[in-house]
Amino acid sequence: MTKSELIAAVAERIDVPKSRADSIVNAVFESMKDALLTDERIELRGFGSFSIREYQSRMGRNPRTGEEVEVPPKKSVHFKVGKELKERVDTLNEY
Repeated sequence: MTKSELIAAVAERIDVPKSRADSIVNAVFESMKDALLTDERIELRGFGSFSIREYQSRMGRNPRTGEEVEVPPKKSVHFKVGKELKERVDTLNEY
């Protein structure tokens, strides 16, 4: 699902014009970005949680040359799926 498809789905589900749904979806995403940028954890019950993970610097290898290179420390967004969503997705495996 793309962002525009999400906007269309929200507009249809809550019966509002697409322009209004666009504002709502963008506001939600901006709020989520702001929270993550201030190192806050986002928890959406039944869906999952987003948090920032810090990774230490380490030695890696250049895959072409095999030369060792230092990989600098970094931060990355981590998503952990919620129990309810995980269970619902697992039921898709049942034929």
